[in-house]
Amino acid sequence: MPNDYYKTLGVDRSTSQEEITKAYRKLARKYHPDLNPEDGNAKKRFQEIQTAYDTLNDPEKRKLYDQFGEGYERYAAGAAGGGAPYTSSGNWQDFGGGVDFGSVFGSGGQGVDLEQIFGSFGGRGGRGRRGAARGHDIAAEIEVPLRTLLQGGEMKFQLQRDSQVESIEVKIPRGIEPGKKIRLRGQGGPMAGGKPGDLLLTIKVQPHPAIKLVGNNIEMKLPITLAEAIDGAKIDVPTAKGTVTVTIPPMSSSGKRLRIKGQGFAPSSGAPGDMLVELHIKLPDVIPTSSRESIDRLSSGYPSHFRDSIRW
Repeated sequence: MPNDYYKTLGVDRSTSQEEITKAYRKLARKYHPDLNPEDGNAKKRFQEIQTAYDTLNDPEKRKLYDQFGEGYERYAAGAAGGGAPYTSSGNWQDFGGGVDFGSVFGSGGQGVDLEQIFGSFGGRGGRGRRGAARGHDIAAEIEVPLRTLLQGGEMKFQLQRDSQVESIEVKIPRGIEPGKKIRLRGQGGPMAGGKPGDLLLTIKVQPHPAIKLVGNNIEMKLPITLAEAIDGAKIDVPTAKGTVTVTIPPMSSSGKRLRIKGQGFAPSSGAPGDMLVELHIKLPDVIPTSSRESIDRLSSGYPSHFRDSIRW
């Protein structure tokens, strides 16, 4: 189905050239691929916007388009005696190949720095298209507490640059998964006369003595007393969504696992995992002498073959 260039830019056929340019500026900023690196459709949408503007911004091409539609180039070529028709690459890497950025973005015909156009939106600007000098990117790892991964927040970390240690603050998005990267623009290697590179931080989970992340499940080693293992108990356990009361069944041995559904890691997209609570019987540091008789009676309750499972 042919594209309607007016609909592509969101304007009417009677719209003035000035309004067409305004509409193009707005859409170019919104759909530029540099500003939407994770959107696979942004590049295609941007190409459509660019092609529509290339046509409607030129009074002669617009007149031919209004008369012949999307195939106006072939008609124009035929009218000129079979010469090659006008074409537009529509490739964002060649952005500007058939566009006067001075007229589009109001620079008065002077050279245009795309960093100035897109910089406030976090884009890479003209890098790669205009060959501007740019510093190298720096890769580093950052260990983030599991709670911060779950809830999001800000944290500081130390980055060593050459012989100096620099303190950098970074915002951790809620639900970002370990292994993902955060890009801090302009925090990379410097470039004399150009722009600095970026800092790429790979997310890792900060080690915890009793809690670890396995996939989307959170595994916790829960210490319990001997009495709680024998008699059973109700114990409050912290989770990502608050405190949950866990019921310890009577006669629970170390290693027994209890599952709390939906209380695991919740990624930015997808369902959360579960929390797996593994019981660990913890004896006191000191056993009162008065308890020896009770302990001896307790030991007599073990069968003689209770270690048979470890035989080779």
